[in-house]
Amino acid sequence: MSEYKILAVNPGSTSTKIALFQGEQCLYSKNVSHDAAELEKFHNLTEQLPYRRDMILGLLKEAGITLEDVDVFVGRGGGLLAMEGGTYEVTELLLDHARNFANGVVHPASLGSQLAHEFAETYGAKAMVVNPPDVDELQDLARMTGIKGVNRIIHLHALNLKETAIRHSKSVLHKKYEQCNYVVCHIGGGISVSAHRQGRMVDGYDIVGGEGPMAPTRCGSVAVADLLAYIRDNDLEIADVKKLCTRNGGFISHTGISDALELTERAKKGDRYADMLWNTMIYQIEKCIGSMAAVLHGKVDGILLGGGMVHNKDLVEQITETCSFIAPVTAYPGEFEMEAMAAGAVRVLDGEEELKQYTGKKVWEKFDFE
Repeated sequence: MSEYKILAVNPGSTSTKIALFQGEQCLYSKNVSHDAAELEKFHNLTEQLPYRRDMILGLLKEAGITLEDVDVFVGRGGGLLAMEGGTYEVTELLLDHARNFANGVVHPASLGSQLAHEFAETYGAKAMVVNPPDVDELQDLARMTGIKGVNRIIHLHALNLKETAIRHSKSVLHKKYEQCNYVVCHIGGGISVSAHRQGRMVDGYDIVGGEGPMAPTRCGSVAVADLLAYIRDNDLEIADVKKLCTRNGGFISHTGISDALELTERAKKGDRYADMLWNTMIYQIEKCIGSMAAVLHGKVDGILLGGGMVHNKDLVEQITETCSFIAPVTAYPGEFEMEAMAAGAVRVLDGEEELKQYTGKKVWEKFDFE
């Protein structure tokens, strides 16, 4: 086992997760929920940085953990321009883009690199980010749309998607991720469905932009004409529509709740609306899996399901029944986000992967012929 010590920090909208690893072994982990009233005291995300930093240090002190022997601090990435997958050094350019939300997405994940940098500076260690949400490895055929000048980008749960595929390759197929083809799904509060060809995520759905299946808080794909009519009939603004993509769509729009457990309990008690909503979401996931299998020309080594909702046996059974003709379906309930951040750092320290440099330039701008 590697002797490297890594502290992973994952700031979320209402919580902060931390985990201390020695190699692959987790020595300590904590998920702290933040009181909404406390967070509302801050005018912007940047102001939350000292609050979250001091909270982390306080938790570690209570646990009797010191950070002097930590080799790498890994933060959840965010706010960055589109990049290839991998592990990146936290540089001044990366920090500047994270602080200023260079990609236009304002999310607490952008605090991850900043916290990692502060700790690394204090304790004389390295700071990294691993497969941030800004990973874009689309093949060219996946980029063009039917509107000139509008090209596709993606925002996915890249960290968990890639780690699930890496782990499955190693433990089940005894191969490298770069030797395998997968359809990988993250099924939680947001739902990502992606095609992975020999170590690259060549297609997937932009879940921030409203693509893909509906999710507990996301509308998923909707016909443009229907959406325009909805905007007109409800006198909505662009900001309202964006909220449907990420916060007020899906289960929330239909029932006012986002809890899948509550929805399925309603369905079990005979609520036909809840039952149809649950099964429609699964149906849409299955359709997206089929489309990603077509992207891979049917050469699929496995369909991998991760995320919190994968704890639901009915969901896994339905997807398995519908999609196992494509490839074996394997469930990995929950997520590997913290483990993935540590594993990315270890791969770099062990020389298995190269530590990448953030260029501050989008990985793709336009086609050669334009």
